[in-house]
Amino acid sequence: MSAFRSMLVVVAGLALLIGSSRATATADPQYPVPYDLFVQDSVRDPYGSAAGSNDWNCVPSAAHPEPVVLLHGLGANRFNMFTTISPLLANEGYCVFAPTFGENASLPAPFDSVGGLGRLEDSAAEVGEFVERVRTATGAQKVSIVGVSEGTLVGNYYVKYFGGAHVVDKFVSLGPAWRGTLGTGPNGDGQWILDLAPDDARTLIPFCAGCPQGLPASDFLAKLWASDAGSYAGLYAPSVTYTNIMTRYDQLVIPYTSGYAEAPNATNIFVQDECSLDFSDHLAIAASRVATGHVLNALDSESTRAVPCVLVTPFHGG
Repeated sequence: MSAFRSMLVVVAGLALLIGSSRATATADPQYPVPYDLFVQDSVRDPYGSAAGSNDWNCVPSAAHPEPVVLLHGLGANRFNMFTTISPLLANEGYCVFAPTFGENASLPAPFDSVGGLGRLEDSAAEVGEFVERVRTATGAQKVSIVGVSEGTLVGNYYVKYFGGAHVVDKFVSLGPAWRGTLGTGPNGDGQWILDLAPDDARTLIPFCAGCPQGLPASDFLAKLWASDAGSYAGLYAPSVTYTNIMTRYDQLVIPYTSGYAEAPNATNIFVQDECSLDFSDHLAIAASRVATGHVLNALDSESTRAVPCVLVTPFHGG
């Protein structure tokens, strides 16, 4: 072989190596999917990412051109909330990304890895910055969002007030609390929680600025529901397709119907309506085969797959 041909072989080999560094998302299963919210790896590595997520070399496939951004709930992070959903979506061929937002840097390690503690408006701004990073890395024009609990409020605030309405295609919510939670007192505003709290418990609020913002009477929720000429029911951006997936056994979103909000571009699902074996509570819904089956169908408008009906236990999933 001549020196020239040898050089061509080397150059071709380098080109293959460089080209292979950005792999297109594939639907070939490659990650185990534990239908259990409590995966030990997420405890051992609180600063890590769930399997299948945050691969910044991922190239969206033709089948799933929109990356999926996962938004965790209060007291969770990008790893421990998505040990089921992240590998499931990656195995389906999606590029999956997840931030941890709203951390309190003043807390000692590893508690500084706990997310969802900051002001929800600030967290929404963080999400906006993260989405732009995802779009830049993947070249995608739009993304879809899967939010859990507080992540639904933060994500939709980003949609309404930080430009997300032009960027987000589908918005899937697990255990949403659109009308807030613990609104079962005499006035239905949740203030009774603070009234009953001892003074020393109230001092914890500075460590979780976002906590009282989830009460029904909060200014944050009032703004989230603020009507304008371009919104449905005050809550939804008309350019976004919403799916709300809820459980009747939700012990943290009270009443459990708080996440039910009708609109022409919204679908509301209670997992027990299709599967009485699903006993998901607020935690287990993120690791439920039933709920995640609905997530897959919501993200893929062409999907007609049957949602499984299996036993799902509280706290863990199944």
